[in-house]
Amino acid sequence: MLHTFVAYVEDKPGVLTRVASLFRRLNINIISLTVGHSERPGISRMTIVSETPAHANEHTANRIRASLHKLENVLDVDEIGKAPSVTRELALIKVAATAATRSHIFELVEVFRARIVDLAPDSLMIEITGVESKIEGLIQVLNETGDRVLEICRSGKMTMRRGKHSSGVLRAMGASDPDAPKPNLTHEIVNDNFADNI
Repeated sequence: MLHTFVAYVEDKPGVLTRVASLFRRLNINIISLTVGHSERPGISRMTIVSETPAHANEHTANRIRASLHKLENVLDVDEIGKAPSVTRELALIKVAATAATRSHIFELVEVFRARIVDLAPDSLMIEITGVESKIEGLIQVLNETGDRVLEICRSGKMTMRRGKHSSGVLRAMGASDPDAPKPNLTHEIVNDNFADNI
């Protein structure tokens, strides 16, 4: 089962290591991880897609969220779940191209609403943004039509809730005060045997 978490963290060294170590200790695989600046100075937005074991129960997402929230430098965590949201992924695809195959590749790029961002004598680079299925579709078509894919670079998933929903912690902190103390939030208690219970 896949779970998507959006964590707001202080932009300080060691935060990513703490998050990754938590998932390692819980024996939960991270499928996708994207980190970047948020709308608040000094605060980064981290989108984590994780895969829990098949025997995990419906409370697993809440318990992972609580565990993340207890980490140092983590300000807020939102589990997107089935909430209305927009998810996108970016991919750069380098394809071998000759004078004879360029026009065919250009046609595919137009169909998938991608674009060419680099053109070399023997290759070209495609940039595509969209849902995972769209990116997988372009890669599959390139492989099926005999276009040799030389290299693929994909970002993690980026997810944002639809509507006016935003982090209550960030609203409380204010844009001009990134160094404000972390609010005293109530977390669900997570026992030491968490990994055995999911």
